[in-house]
Amino acid sequence: MLADMNVNTCLYHHPTPWDADFEPLSLPEMFETTVQHDPNAPFLHFLGRTFSYQDVYTEAKRFAAGLIGRGIKKGDRVGLFLPNVPIYASAYYGAMMAGAVVVNFSPLYSVEELSWQVADSGTRVLVTVDVPELYGNAAEVLEKSELETLVVGSLSEMLPWIKGVALKLLKRSQIANVGWDAATLRWSDVLGDESTALPAVTHKDLALLQYTGGTTGRPKGAMLGHSQLSQNAQQIAAINPFDNPREEVFMGALPFFHVFANTALLNHSVAAGASIAMVPRFDAVQVLQTIQKYKTTGFPGVPTMFQALLDHPNLAKTDLSSLKVCISGGAPMPAVVHEKFETTTGVRLVEGYGLTESSGVVSVNPYAGTRKRGTIGQLVAGTQIVLLDKEDPTKLAPEGGPGELAIHGPQIMRGYWNRPETAADVFVTRGNMEYLRTGDVAEMDANGFLKIVDRIKDMISVGGFKVFPSVVENAILKHDAVKEALVIGVPEEYRGEVPRAYITLEPDADATGDAIKDWLNDRIGKHERVDQVVIREELPKTIIGKLDRKALRAEVL
Repeated sequence: MLADMNVNTCLYHHPTPWDADFEPLSLPEMFETTVQHDPNAPFLHFLGRTFSYQDVYTEAKRFAAGLIGRGIKKGDRVGLFLPNVPIYASAYYGAMMAGAVVVNFSPLYSVEELSWQVADSGTRVLVTVDVPELYGNAAEVLEKSELETLVVGSLSEMLPWIKGVALKLLKRSQIANVGWDAATLRWSDVLGDESTALPAVTHKDLALLQYTGGTTGRPKGAMLGHSQLSQNAQQIAAINPFDNPREEVFMGALPFFHVFANTALLNHSVAAGASIAMVPRFDAVQVLQTIQKYKTTGFPGVPTMFQALLDHPNLAKTDLSSLKVCISGGAPMPAVVHEKFETTTGVRLVEGYGLTESSGVVSVNPYAGTRKRGTIGQLVAGTQIVLLDKEDPTKLAPEGGPGELAIHGPQIMRGYWNRPETAADVFVTRGNMEYLRTGDVAEMDANGFLKIVDRIKDMISVGGFKVFPSVVENAILKHDAVKEALVIGVPEEYRGEVPRAYITLEPDADATGDAIKDWLNDRIGKHERVDQVVIREELPKTIIGKLDRKALRAEVL
């Protein structure tokens, strides 16, 4: 089943036609085009200091030259172990200018996780910053793994002059004591001559290994080429219905190392010529100050970020009038949070959907005009889907019913690094096209709006009946006392599995687990009823702040 809205333009609400073509470019080529248009245009705003497109482009070229001078060849892997700091952009584009493949590492990784990913990817050079926690782990990995070189940037040198001096003089504990040697180099010392000849990089080359945890086992490196990343950035830029995109200022609170931010913030901004007002990590106070100071116009985030802003007393005192739209992804947006955020702020909040294997974005609700709450919107231009039978992916789902979402488009990954055997599990061929199986169960309405029902591997089998955790979660979130909820299946001798709910409560809420369980079970089907409602201080979250069912299941079971 192809989405009917693909050919029915009267039902397609994004401003760019669905059948638009996007030029496959290398990311350095895309970056250079934007720089040539206006070299002095602002690119990155960071804690009071602004870097122009030319500033970052020049530093990226010098980093590329430095890598080449140290023996990095086309196809070698260069890792980024960085928070949101300006040298992330310089290292990212610079490594690609040198023909290298970038590997993103989460700053929250342990030494063991870092070492494993260094080994799996074959990373030769790792870039980090002189924050004690990051440098300490990176230095240990350098000692224990096959990593050859550690490049350490100076946080103080990225700050405005006054702040940089204050950090050096007053906050020495926040600066790592780096052991400089032949394998541990200063960022500034690695930068080479920008006139150095760089290798030819084309849209056909591999650009990024983006590791994804999946549901079981070790993470897998999704292979994303320059064409996939550049075209997805253009697909996102094509969603914008507003005037001059070069005047857009995006709130950069999502971590750049995550695929959502990597494409929707970094590459999207370069494709559009927009700027990013970035913060090192999400902090509600700092985000609100940044929105007001730089008059940000767009804010991509995850549901927990918008909930955190609602919970903060400074929200009411912050001027949000510059914001045109907020985009939520990474996890389902609770209806109560969605409605409360829009009512409180007056800012439109739309949901979208994507995954690591799709370079970041597959669908989103329109920024203006028709949208539907509770859906992930309409497909971005150039994207097609089929809904597969949940039990047999070689067949289509029953007409009008939900099925496993499978995607075809220019943004879909090439496969998993060093895991060719997984292709049969993640790709399915229909007709002459290959589709990526997402593992997400979806349904589409007559107007082409998609809704994610659940994940296949999260479904709970209760005496032969399939229970979608999200159905139970949506029901329990309607209780006034419940703030967050996760539902998992736990073993039960008679029925095999039974749903169990884990929740956090709203501040000052007065409710017991038993009372909420009784309230919930009166409102859902018999097979969906939970055996317990467990109240917790907090629920596990992923590195970008979305609720982590996998971690909860591992902890409980």
